[in-house]
Amino acid sequence: MTRSRDRRRLLLASLVAAALPAIPARAAKPALPVVEVWKGPACGCCKDWIKHLEANGFTVRSFDSGNTDARARLGVALDYGSCHTAQVGGYAIEGHVPAREILRLLRERPRAIGLAVPGMPVGSPGMDGPEYGGRKDPYQVLLLGHDGGSRVYQRYA
Repeated sequence: MTRSRDRRRLLLASLVAAALPAIPARAAKPALPVVEVWKGPACGCCKDWIKHLEANGFTVRSFDSGNTDARARLGVALDYGSCHTAQVGGYAIEGHVPAREILRLLRERPRAIGLAVPGMPVGSPGMDGPEYGGRKDPYQVLLLGHDGGSRVYQRYA
């Protein structure tokens, strides 16, 4: 009786081993780096932007200490300022930058300080809630250079 049971186990193990190559292997996606965000404690649009990042696969660690010091430390000029400043993968992210552009930045790895959406354009991530009535203002995502200048990285109409 034991031999019969052993043969069945061996047969089952052989069948499983034979079937494994037929199961497509999933390539593990590399984990995205953590996004650190500095914002004011009561800012609702900052919280909404963080939710946008999380919905796009990012893990976010936020600090309610404001963003003026973080912006200065990361080398983002005040002209590009917004209500929150973030850091991810060695880059500064200022304002309501879409997750799509952050992913592109991390993939392309340009020599730059980071990205900025100056001000708080309605329709950008975090500024797109129901209180805005579906309004979408055009805005630009800027790539910030180490020379203090910038260029358009992406336009949103």
